[in-house]
Amino acid sequence: MSYHLTHKEIDHVVLERNQIGHSWRNQRWDSFCLVTPNWQCNLPGFPYAGPEPKGFMKKADIVAYLEAFVASFQPPVFEGVAVKQLRKLSDGLFEIQSTHGTLTAKQVVVAVGGYHKPRIPRVSEKVPAHIRQIHSSEYRNPAQFSEGNILVIGSGQSGCQIAEDFHLAGRHVHLSVGSAPRVARRYRGRDVVEWLADMGHYDMPVELHPQKEAVRAKANHYVTGRDGGRDIDLRVRAKEGMQLHGRLINCVDGVMHFADDLTKNLDNADQSSENIKNIIDGFIAENGISAPNEARYVPVWTPEDGGSCIDLIAENITGIVWSVGFESSFDWIDLPIFNGKGYPNHYRGVSREPGVYFLGLPWLHTWGSGRFSGIARDSEFLLAQIEQQLQAVLEGVN
Repeated sequence: MSYHLTHKEIDHVVLERNQIGHSWRNQRWDSFCLVTPNWQCNLPGFPYAGPEPKGFMKKADIVAYLEAFVASFQPPVFEGVAVKQLRKLSDGLFEIQSTHGTLTAKQVVVAVGGYHKPRIPRVSEKVPAHIRQIHSSEYRNPAQFSEGNILVIGSGQSGCQIAEDFHLAGRHVHLSVGSAPRVARRYRGRDVVEWLADMGHYDMPVELHPQKEAVRAKANHYVTGRDGGRDIDLRVRAKEGMQLHGRLINCVDGVMHFADDLTKNLDNADQSSENIKNIIDGFIAENGISAPNEARYVPVWTPEDGGSCIDLIAENITGIVWSVGFESSFDWIDLPIFNGKGYPNHYRGVSREPGVYFLGLPWLHTWGSGRFSGIARDSEFLLAQIEQQLQAVLEGVN
């Protein structure tokens, strides 16, 4: 957003609670890398220009990319400034109370993303005190935990990748598998992301998605950019010794109880991947594209029926990583612009309050919103709204 405002010479400041790129620097594990190919990194005026467009940037490379983008136009950023309240004054200006004083502005862009408070269920309180528990945002590497076995709760992108990180380091891992879908890394000669991009899936507006706004709450498909990009097949990991369980139900007297839904969850994840392949097949056939044929996925492992449980002490579980997502928190915004769940009501980031905008939310407008691939388009759209608002004010003055 600041890039566009800077190039339009619109006076503004950026308030950053920590430092630019904080979450990439401090809330990702050491082996973290992008899930989408580097060519999808397309910040405004600053597309990826490195040597591996079809590769997947690692954590340090992502930070370097952001730092280079910032250096390219030097935005007016004030780091270490936390905003405590945003409200509207009687004269129509917006007041921003921060840890470094109070500001006023004619317009405000809220670009804080949608992942604010790490979610850790209350069942964690029943875990024996000697077992270390952290949220996925605190995970860095297996050395954080003393010798022993590990339990990862949650099988979205973070949960699966963290479970693999332990597994590849030689640790014995238990993984609680939920309803997150998966996707193949490559199919019929190309990265699946390339096929989906060609089919316009990253450009589909949320209002045209079959699930409409409900898609904003759905988990992303799990896959990885690790090792040059590959599938995450939990069935393969199970054959190698990772122990899979269904959805966590409860913890009673140090025993974790899991639902009898592991087979269903694995089957549904596989079916999601196969459905995407079906769509790709149709696109290839409809457009007469020459692409190699590829055999479909065949499960290599099937769980036994029935629920399961883990006696945490008997199984020598020394650490638990909660990878069950985040909660949004906009309670610092004192404006009537939220729905019953406290989530912003908006259209393409334009809220019900003239002059207040949101940027960087998942599915703000398309699947690419909130990612390096779609943020340029979203911010450019908001720039047009900001300019219209400024013009309206000038016309009102004249």
